[in-house]
Amino acid sequence: MRSDQKPTLADVAAELDARRFGRPARGWRRKLYIVIFESDTPAGLLFDQLLLVAILASVTVVMVDSTIDASSPYHSVLGALEWFFTALFTIEYVARLACVERPLRYGRSFFGIVDLISFLPTYLAVFVPELHALIDVRVLRMLRVFRILKLTKYLAEYQLLGAALRESRRKIAVFLSAVVLIVVTLGTVMYVIEGPANGFTSIPISIYWAVTTMTTVGFGDIVPQTGAGRAVATVMMLMGWGVLAVPTGIVTAEMTSQRLRATTGRGCSQCGAGEHATDARFCRVCGTRLGD
Repeated sequence: MRSDQKPTLADVAAELDARRFGRPARGWRRKLYIVIFESDTPAGLLFDQLLLVAILASVTVVMVDSTIDASSPYHSVLGALEWFFTALFTIEYVARLACVERPLRYGRSFFGIVDLISFLPTYLAVFVPELHALIDVRVLRMLRVFRILKLTKYLAEYQLLGAALRESRRKIAVFLSAVVLIVVTLGTVMYVIEGPANGFTSIPISIYWAVTTMTTVGFGDIVPQTGAGRAVATVMMLMGWGVLAVPTGIVTAEMTSQRLRATTGRGCSQCGAGEHATDARFCRVCGTRLGD
């Protein structure tokens, strides 16, 4: 990156990783670090693309393997592919540890743990057969996709969504508390109205019915039989429409607020209009290039 070029969000993310895990000063470790942890070079971009393909292919193998009978001839093929991806991710994990100055810190980081989980269950299933059930956590390899998206053009949207969720967490918590209060109250009311004779055998079962009704899922395993119970159910179903829309509205409003905050007071030299976006090149009113 040139000294006069404005750093991108991907550059900032790469620099934060370098400070946290340590970028080697020289030698083969620095070259390997640039390829693995940075995507602003042809080699780094190619590495990320190949890693993305490997992640998606390995997850596909895991899913397909769960549908194949152990006696099927394809089971051995899928097993060989799984060992191939396991070896590939093992080599990649060792390479990541080898090219950072603080490997222990990287190993304890979120993505470091995800990287470890991407291959460790396969080895555990071999050496400790009792832990074979853990092999299905290999699907968590999909989380590694976020590592690649973190260093691409999607970082701005990722940060915007994350900031919106953080800022709206209290509102959502209050909303969920209100929903819990409603389903507990109306579930108890339905237990009193319908009773065990109509399938509402306990208050927790009645609350379960209230949750499925409020969320418009409606499994139909428990249904009200009395007129009063059906009236309560009707009210809950109508409330469910609004309940589903509220969290979306809260997050959307916060995302809009985040975008408005990401504006600057730069003024246009021609018309004087201000409040342009930080990445705006031209005036939003007259079209004059900003900074001219």
